[in-house]
Amino acid sequence: MIVTPNPLLGVILHGIGATSAALCYTPQKQVRGWSWQTYWLVQAAFCWLLLPLIGAWWTIPHLSEVLAEAPREAMLRSFLLGVLYGVGGTAFGLAIRYIGFSLTYALAIGISCVLGTLAGPLVAGEIGLILAKPGGGIVLTGVAIGAAGILLVGLAGRMKERNLAAGGPGAGEFHFAKGIALCVLAGILSAVYGFSLQAGQPIADVAARYGAGEFQGNVIYIFSNTGAFVTTAVYCLVLHQRNGTFGEALRPEPGAPAGRFRLNWAMAILTGCLWYGQFFFYGLGHTRMGSFAFSSWALHMTMLVLVSASVGVVLREWRGCQASTKLMLVAAFTVLLGAVLTLTWGNYLGSA
Repeated sequence: MIVTPNPLLGVILHGIGATSAALCYTPQKQVRGWSWQTYWLVQAAFCWLLLPLIGAWWTIPHLSEVLAEAPREAMLRSFLLGVLYGVGGTAFGLAIRYIGFSLTYALAIGISCVLGTLAGPLVAGEIGLILAKPGGGIVLTGVAIGAAGILLVGLAGRMKERNLAAGGPGAGEFHFAKGIALCVLAGILSAVYGFSLQAGQPIADVAARYGAGEFQGNVIYIFSNTGAFVTTAVYCLVLHQRNGTFGEALRPEPGAPAGRFRLNWAMAILTGCLWYGQFFFYGLGHTRMGSFAFSSWALHMTMLVLVSASVGVVLREWRGCQASTKLMLVAAFTVLLGAVLTLTWGNYLGSA
């Protein structure tokens, strides 16, 4: 089944996935009595292991035949690149503890947006071909506007750090230096996920021949996400060993309020489901972007930052900041929205 390009629908699907990704860490605030590694390992088991397997089984016709026919090299490359992405995902989760949702998404996703979008065409020498297509220059302009908007969010975050350092409410664990280092690592290695999906495209092509259609990308997650889970599991198990926290997810905390144990499990599972929702809808949107499918990553990441910054406002992460800081954030929102509209328009011209 051939999927007809429809960039407008693709943008909507990317928006659903970006919203899911932007909200996926909010349940973490409701977890009590669990160490970070317990929470992180439970949600990762759902996001990167169980749900990709269930999603592929549910949406890929003749899955066993597809896996038997797909190139082994593509499977291995997607898995190994997923292992690197797992390092970035873990660093991302740690960064949120130090600089919050808004700034973590802005910096880490900003790096990932540029690298994940342009590295492939640059290496392949396809920038000239992209510019020659109708709407190609507009799409690349949209990528640049998105990067600028993400930078503005980062500047707003830097201003926020200065405001909170002055003793304003909400300082908490805010630590700019640690957060920045983790964001850089997360941004670089998160961009690798886009390459993992590209490496697994031959597997999706086989799934498409068996009638997977718009769901063809779900088969890649079996390898890319499993690789990420391996990295995460190793790191969390090391932390469990170091801190003696084995078994937290298996038994209620002595003296804890009734229901907390079940709530922790529910919040961790919800996190995993929301994070997997990003991948699920990314695949649906990507298959509809037509000749500028490479721009899916930039579009998705830009919308993710826009939504996540909005989530940060709702969660009052910017309380106690000066008016100039909040104006910078508003300016960033405006530029990010302009980037989404520009990318949408360029992709529409390309499909038309």
